[in-house]
Amino acid sequence: MQPNTLLQGKNEVTPENLGDAIQQAIEIEIATIPVYLHTYYTINRTPNQANLITSMEASLVKAGKSASEATRIATECSAEIMVYANKAGAVIMSVAVEEMLHMSLSSNLKQALAGTPELMGKSPSVWPAYLAGHIPEFPIDLGPFSLKQLKTFLKIESPQELPKNDLRIKKAIDYTTIGKFYDMITECIKSHDFKYNKDKPQLIPGRGYYANNNVDTLYYNKEHKPQFTNAKDSGDLIHVTDRESALAAIELIVHQGEGHESATPLNPDGSVNCEKPTDADYDDAMHKELSHFEKFARLYCRYVNLEEKFAKLGLQEPGTYFVHNTAINPKDADFPEAVQKVSAFLNAVYSYIFLMSEECYRKDGNTQYEIFMFGIHKSMIWILNNLCNEMVKLNYIGPDGNSYVAAATFKEYTFTAASSPKSQVIDLFNQAAAVNGNIAYLKERLHDLPDVSLEPYLNGPKRTSLFS
Repeated sequence: MQPNTLLQGKNEVTPENLGDAIQQAIEIEIATIPVYLHTYYTINRTPNQANLITSMEASLVKAGKSASEATRIATECSAEIMVYANKAGAVIMSVAVEEMLHMSLSSNLKQALAGTPELMGKSPSVWPAYLAGHIPEFPIDLGPFSLKQLKTFLKIESPQELPKNDLRIKKAIDYTTIGKFYDMITECIKSHDFKYNKDKPQLIPGRGYYANNNVDTLYYNKEHKPQFTNAKDSGDLIHVTDRESALAAIELIVHQGEGHESATPLNPDGSVNCEKPTDADYDDAMHKELSHFEKFARLYCRYVNLEEKFAKLGLQEPGTYFVHNTAINPKDADFPEAVQKVSAFLNAVYSYIFLMSEECYRKDGNTQYEIFMFGIHKSMIWILNNLCNEMVKLNYIGPDGNSYVAAATFKEYTFTAASSPKSQVIDLFNQAAAVNGNIAYLKERLHDLPDVSLEPYLNGPKRTSLFS
């Protein structure tokens, strides 16, 4: 598959295509969000330990352990699963939160240098997806938590070129790592004097828009002590008003994702380096937060350790104890009608978040604050989160005849001009609530959302995603 790219194979960013390059960067950041969120919601972060122990005891006795020995080992191994599952969820959500920050930072960059960022209608529409412009190409699935999915995450965040013997080779297009793509933008900004628009609205620090941590980025270690996955000094929104602030925004994006220069990459054979992280693998000055790449590497290596230990003991593969049985790249058409209605409502909420995000670059002051805090924030924390958790309570039979747990498809909903997007979201809620009473409580929260117009989107040229 040959991805669409705004730069059309050019190997440098120029003043003429700078706006297109930044828009491509925005869409790369957007593409990671549904991938990380989907995998996050396939994790049961708080499995029932008593059930784990019972299941493990049976496997251990079958493997030849005495009843007392089986209980001791099962208690220990179940605790390891409890900690790992909770930590894996916290780590993935911490990265998703920072990807939303990166989307905002790159949008601030475009607003200052090249016009309003386009966020609506830019999510991948087909899965597997391919990062726009990345060489070599590699497929990105909406998939459950697994070593395979973690390997994909590592490829996305890789600080160095991917080992060619580990991947399918395709024609070179634009860049080999996301960091190197941003390097091209950086070089263009450094080499030319641009006029920075300081008056157009941006998402800026000091308004409470961005929080490094929330309840979903927190986990508890084996001693039940709280651990936050994002450090306080790892970054924030940046108001882009000049060359210095523009470069600072790019530097933050790259350091959070890949780490610093000489950060630990994948091994030459494509395997994961499980040695102790180096200073370059951290994204903050105090060395309290690892880069996205290294966060995923730590999860990968710990999973391998658990896998080897469990196999020797006669236990099941670790993921069977805490990962929902979801299909890879689930499609709405495969769901029963009742599940389709819940999924359509979820996707409309997801799409409305991008519409509200784009509106923040057209509105300033109190209006922008209300859209972000009472719209985007509420939609993410209270509505989308609860809907994704509700989806994994639903089951269906897939086209292959196997039983699966439903999961969010994160397919952007196409709003029409017939009514306001908010009213369409409410209409989809009514249809979903009619077949699933568990989501009825969301009604009041929906009515409190800001009413954002579709007009700017409709009046502009027809949009296509780089991932279409």
